[in-house]
Amino acid sequence: MARRTLKDYLPRSLYGRAFAILVLPVILLQVVLTVVLLQRHFEQVSAQMSVAAAREISFVRDAWRAGEEIGRLGISMARTEAGIPDDSWPFYDFTGTTIAETLRAEIPEARALVMGQDTDAALWLEFNGQTVVATFPRERLSARNPHQLLVILLISGIVVTVIAFLFLRNQLRPIRRLAHAATEFGRGRVLPLTPAGATEVRAAATAFLDMRARIERQKQTRTMMLSGVSHDLRTPLTRLRLGLALMDEASAEPLRRDVDDMERLLDGFLDYARDSGADPSEPLALEPWLKDCVERVARSGPPVSLRIDGRLPETVLVRPIALQRALTNLIENARRYGSEILVTARGYERSFALIVEDNGPGIPPEQRDEALKPFARLDPSRNQNSGPGVGLGLAIVSDIARLHGGTIRLGESQLGGLKAEIIIPL
Repeated sequence: MARRTLKDYLPRSLYGRAFAILVLPVILLQVVLTVVLLQRHFEQVSAQMSVAAAREISFVRDAWRAGEEIGRLGISMARTEAGIPDDSWPFYDFTGTTIAETLRAEIPEARALVMGQDTDAALWLEFNGQTVVATFPRERLSARNPHQLLVILLISGIVVTVIAFLFLRNQLRPIRRLAHAATEFGRGRVLPLTPAGATEVRAAATAFLDMRARIERQKQTRTMMLSGVSHDLRTPLTRLRLGLALMDEASAEPLRRDVDDMERLLDGFLDYARDSGADPSEPLALEPWLKDCVERVARSGPPVSLRIDGRLPETVLVRPIALQRALTNLIENARRYGSEILVTARGYERSFALIVEDNGPGIPPEQRDEALKPFARLDPSRNQNSGPGVGLGLAIVSDIARLHGGTIRLGESQLGGLKAEIIIPL
């Protein structure tokens, strides 16, 4: 069993930790003030007042024994035939124990102290074989309503905490907006963001906006460059095709295959450079779309089996064109290396997965991370002579998965080949 540290009990979010930083000192201050107040104020002051009250009670007791009446001290003495009760006082009266112990220490005849909700207190005395009740004002023993100061401390602590909570929420709101904008940008959505909040938060938001602008410019530059290269190369390829058409079939056929391969390579570059973020997100009926997509891809090759595993969400918010391109790339990749293809859609609690499996040679575990990189061509695990390519198929799928906030995982198929799994959160 792993040892748990203090970090395991702390909040994980910045909001929770910042709130704890503000609240814990307030709670600690409340506890310290309460302890100091009870020990140094209520207990000591009550003990001193109880000593003075005990001396007055002793004086009145001695006068009462001698038959004298002392009325100015406000203490009355009366015999009682009832039994001696137990000590009692209100539960919120923290000084009751101190007062009772002080009175017993100063008056040996004291047997019980009763302090109720009213303004008087009663002390039971036992001497000369009789029980006498001494009644006197409660305020002689301690300050009136000793709990009020504690209530004031508690209310003031709550007010300070609420004010700190509101202030903290306003300060952390720009950070949460920045985090949301960064997350959405990773999924291909550009959200408006205005720097706000403290100076450091404004600086972070400004840096993020500059970084996002640079990334957008780089994407546009890459797309324009590859589009220009493709456009410039298609013209000589067209002239080559015209020249091959004038040659005899036997001599032109190998060259025509080379020209076809070059066009497919250009299409692959453009497909990789295409901006999938331009495809807007929209609700999509997942299961009908999946069946239609698999049927269209399966028309031009070996049959593709479709299986629904678990309960799929009825609609998902995705980029349909980009997701179709990713699924098509995986199916075409499986078709290139295998003769049996299985597509599985699996639903989870907070995500769904699109799985494509084949019975081809597969990819060794140590080369799977490399296979997801652009221009990676693995040999001999995936025979690159089975079809032309530049190693962009899985890289395109990986980019589209990240565009949706998900990921792609490669593993071993139950058919014996490769299993490619796209996991997209809901």
